[in-house]
Amino acid sequence: MEAYLRARLDDGYSARMAAGYCWPWSDPRPDGTLVPDVQIDGWSRPWNLKGDRSIGGAPAAALWATDPAGFGQVGCVYTAQGFEYDYAGVVLGPDLVWREGRWLPVRRANMDPDFRNTTKVGEKDFDRLIRNVYKVLLTRGMRGVALYSADAPTRDHLRELARVSAPSRPE
Repeated sequence: MEAYLRARLDDGYSARMAAGYCWPWSDPRPDGTLVPDVQIDGWSRPWNLKGDRSIGGAPAAALWATDPAGFGQVGCVYTAQGFEYDYAGVVLGPDLVWREGRWLPVRRANMDPDFRNTTKVGEKDFDRLIRNVYKVLLTRGMRGVALYSADAPTRDHLRELARVSAPSRPE
């Protein structure tokens, strides 16, 4: 997905990667480097910065979607919403998986402090909120969207959907 998005950047388009909040979110190291918290199968990248200052070449949170230096970080719903770019890469975290013919929200896999509190957010609300997060992320790409799931069975389902819905070749 990242190589696909990098190629779109090289062609002069805008592109960003974003994910559900399912990984730790570390502060920058003392030397200003970002911690690659988003880790999936040997691939890793840092989250966008949390604050209002640029650190180590990474843009401040409010500039992640528009500053060219934002490409090296994974954005979250809070930095992506309200922005569009030509191509979006979306990582479905393990907080929304495909099981037994339906989408299943997994609260324990989500790390958003606002969503983890069960007294504030009931199960029905959690399901609605998680689906909304991914709806926001999936609608940022104006020309295209690349989708990847951190969950292997969900990846299999997405591959099947793409295979079934792919247009047939003209004869």
